Amino acid sequence: MTDFILNAQARTDLGKGASRRLRHALSIPAVVYGGDKEAQSLTIVAKEIAKLFENEAAFSHVIELNVDGAKQNVVVKAMQRHPAKGFIMHADFVRVVAGQKLTAVVPVHFINEEAPVKKGGEISHVESQIEVSCEAKDLPEFIEVDLANAEIGTIIHLSDLKAPKGVEFVALAHGDDKAVANVHAPRVAPEAEEGAAE
Repeated sequence: MTDFILNAQARTDLGKGASRRLRHALSIPAVVYGGDKEAQSLTIVAKEIAKLFENEAAFSHVIELNVDGAKQNVVVKAMQRHPAKGFIMHADFVRVVAGQKLTAVVPVHFINEEAPVKKGGEISHVESQIEVSCEAKDLPEFIEVDLANAEIGTIIHLSDLKAPKGVEFVALAHGDDKAVANVHAPRVAPEAEEGAAE
C-alpha cells in the first residue's frame, strides 16, 4: 500500500488577504479539525498537495499530515478547486481517531461496461463518488459498480451495491437511495434502421 504523506506548517496569519498572499507564494491555506483537539490553520506547498492528489487513491486513504514535525493521521473532508483552472485552492482535513467512525468521499469504479453496450444500451454515470461512513481501517479505496448484468432500462441504486465490510453509505443511512448509473436505449435511432423500417 502506498504511504500518503503531506507536510504542512501551522498558520497564524488568517483572513482573505493572507490566503491571497499565500497563493501568490505558491502555497495554499488548509484546516485540520476533529478528534479532541482544536481546529488548526495550515499552509501547504501547492506543488506538494497537487502531486499527492494526482493519485486518486489519496482521496480515500488515511494521510500522514506532518505539521511542523508533529505527525497526525487525517482524511480529506473537502477540497476547493479553481473553477476554471482546476488547481487546489483550499483543503479541509479531519483527524482520524482509532475506533471512531469518519465520513469520507470515495470514487466509484464502473466495471464490465461493455456488456450493456453490446446489447445496444448507453450508460449514464450519475455519481462519480459516494460518501461513506466507517472506521479509518475499513476505508475502501473505491466502490465497484458491476454492469455485467445490466439490461436496457436498468437503474442501479446505492441499495444495489455491496458495501465493503464495516462500511455504510451515508445517503442510504438517511433514506436516500440515490441512482448511481443507468442504462438506456440510444436517444437517436441509427439511420440505417430507419431506412429498413420504411
